[in-house]
Amino acid sequence: MKIRLFVLSCALAATAFAADVSGKWTAEVPGRGGQTMTQTITLKADGDALTGSVSGRAGDTAISNGKIDGDTVKFDVVREFNGNSMTMHYTGTVSGDQINFKVQREGGDAPAREFTAKRASTT
Repeated sequence: MKIRLFVLSCALAATAFAADVSGKWTAEVPGRGGQTMTQTITLKADGDALTGSVSGRAGDTAISNGKIDGDTVKFDVVREFNGNSMTMHYTGTVSGDQINFKVQREGGDAPAREFTAKRASTT
């Protein structure tokens, strides 16, 4: 019984220290040829689960596999182009009102793109 209470206490403590990421975030994301694109990332935290969307040229795309662990957020974005799907893996570190992201295309050999998102509003 004491072990179960200890495990439960640890789980609750970890959740209590999860970063507050709910809200809208904006970023200038590097693209091809050195151009940047303004991107809006909308996040909703529920314990250690994370949902939301990421804006793109074709509109907003829902995130999947979203998780929060302390000050680290991780999620995937799957986009469809001409019948092909592409998965982007986002990993970010929260620091106050900004998240420092790295995004890597699944199966890609290019280095991860890095950018900083700043809190635009809370939800």
